[in-house]
Amino acid sequence: MLYTEEQRRIRDGSKWTLVQGILAPLQFIVFLVSLVLVLRYLASGDGYVAANLSVILKTLVLYTIMVTGSIWEKEVFGQYLFAGPFFWDDVVSMGVLALHTAYLAGLALGWDERTLMVTALAAYASYVINAAQFLWKLRLAKRESSAPTPQQELPA
Repeated sequence: MLYTEEQRRIRDGSKWTLVQGILAPLQFIVFLVSLVLVLRYLASGDGYVAANLSVILKTLVLYTIMVTGSIWEKEVFGQYLFAGPFFWDDVVSMGVLALHTAYLAGLALGWDERTLMVTALAAYASYVINAAQFLWKLRLAKRESSAPTPQQELPA
């Protein structure tokens, strides 16, 4: 089980659940646009500024969703990160954050454009893995919510 009854009640009543529900698809849209821009740059050498700005925007949205997600996790599970049901999601998230932050560090340190864009692709690959984890947990949570409780299974 992902959630106890109390955790499910807190999750369903939390404003942070709504925030995550808005930020997750927003981040995915920013990711898709940025991915196209990064791949376009790598294929043609054109559009570096747009690709670079899109990776920076994607990173800022990632930081925002990570901070608000940590607050959500604290509210629902009592700790900011690595709560039991989301432990491995959070581990992978740390890798996602590290790669996105490496991009920003490389930008500040003057890495060449191609190295930056390849770093962005590595960050994006890790993000796809993390997004898949999120979708899996969302599916499990929906399945849990629709499963009959022991009280519902009692004969009438």
